[in-house]
Amino acid sequence: MDLDQLDLNPRIIAAAKKAKLKSTQEVLHFSGPDLQRLTGLSGPDVQHLLRTVCSHLRGGSLCTALDLHRQKGRFPEQHQRLSLGCPVLDGLLRGGLPLGGITELAGRSSVGKTQLALQLCLAVQLPRRLGGLEAGAVYVCTEDAFPDRRLQQLIAQQRRLRTDAPGDVVEKINFGDHIFIEHVADVDALLECVRRKVPLLLSRGMVRLVVIDSVAAPFRCEFDGPASASARRARALQALGAALRRLSCTFRSPVLCVNQVTEAVEEQDTAPGAPEERLAPALGITWSNQLLMRLVADRQRPEEAPRGRPGRTLRVVFAPHLPPSSCSYTVSAEGVRGTLGPSPADQESRRLGLPGAPAPGQPS
Repeated sequence: MDLDQLDLNPRIIAAAKKAKLKSTQEVLHFSGPDLQRLTGLSGPDVQHLLRTVCSHLRGGSLCTALDLHRQKGRFPEQHQRLSLGCPVLDGLLRGGLPLGGITELAGRSSVGKTQLALQLCLAVQLPRRLGGLEAGAVYVCTEDAFPDRRLQQLIAQQRRLRTDAPGDVVEKINFGDHIFIEHVADVDALLECVRRKVPLLLSRGMVRLVVIDSVAAPFRCEFDGPASASARRARALQALGAALRRLSCTFRSPVLCVNQVTEAVEEQDTAPGAPEERLAPALGITWSNQLLMRLVADRQRPEEAPRGRPGRTLRVVFAPHLPPSSCSYTVSAEGVRGTLGPSPADQESRRLGLPGAPAPGQPS
């Protein structure tokens, strides 16, 4: 913007132009003392110039986070979420997956991580009024073949899972035609896919969801050795995270990365001699720093569960917009469904009399 359009004393404007400062942006390239030397203006005049320029570029008064939250109606895209296809799971995440940033879903083998990823690939194709984004998904497999048989089963059961969706809406969508599958075997192929192939699908509006299953497999196979390998792994993880965040923010599309976990045994202070297994997502702190949200799925062992039926728990470990919380869920032929009531972890906490455990019937 030209300095002549600012509400400034003509003497200040003339001094700024004499110093060859033609726009507001050029003024902000210099500090206060530098502007004094360039323009010959006094300290108060320079401060008045800087305040006027900043006020104009800022657009008036400051806007707080609370102001933005109250203006949800003006910025619906900023508050939109991708539904998980279940009201209980959506309630845990306050609507579903955020459209900007990387969400990690970590957990043991056979806990239902891939099932939930497939369910999201179907949910994203539904209309926005049903929590979808009216586009397809790209599914990047890094270790196992794509579970096509399970996908077809979920498609056949969509009407039973999504009772909120009118039958004619579900019938009109050819779900299988809008899921693009890519198999990669190493880190270089994964980076190539994320940097070149996935952006093409996103830019054409063909997909609005990116799934990587699993993100740890190529890194575990390729970088296992001396410290030099760890440094190269960290650089590759940072490159992958930066590429995924850029895609998510540019195209307002959620990214879901399925991750493996390792089990670490810790001694409990409250019960000496009784070790506790703690699930630690793979790839360490370097990868954790790339994430917007981390979810951990877990289940009880059959011998620990009542009547031999292991309970499953989905837990929010961290997210900028969510408190740490959890809910129970089941996996059936129809898909993944959340269940009301305390999770198995909360039940165990109450049994042991640990503080902070919710009372029966209260959400965790």
